[in-house]
Amino acid sequence: MNKSELTEALSKELNLSTSETTDIISTILDSMTNALANGENIEIRGFGSFTIRHYDSYTGRNPKTGKEVEVGAKKLPFFKVGKDLMEAVNAGKR
Repeated sequence: MNKSELTEALSKELNLSTSETTDIISTILDSMTNALANGENIEIRGFGSFTIRHYDSYTGRNPKTGKEVEVGAKKLPFFKVGKDLMEAVNAGKR
């Protein structure tokens, strides 16, 4: 499912216009992005949680040339699946 499919499904479920639904979804995603960018964690009970993981810099290798390259430190979002979502996926629920 992509963003436009989610918009369509939510629009039908809640009897809202597509533009209203697009605004709702954009607000949610923007809020989540801002929270993660500010170092906050996000927890949606039954669905999962988003955290930021910090990775130190390291010396890597260019696979094409074999030359060593320095890879800088970085922060990446990490998603941990919630129990209810995991059980639903494993049971094949829809």
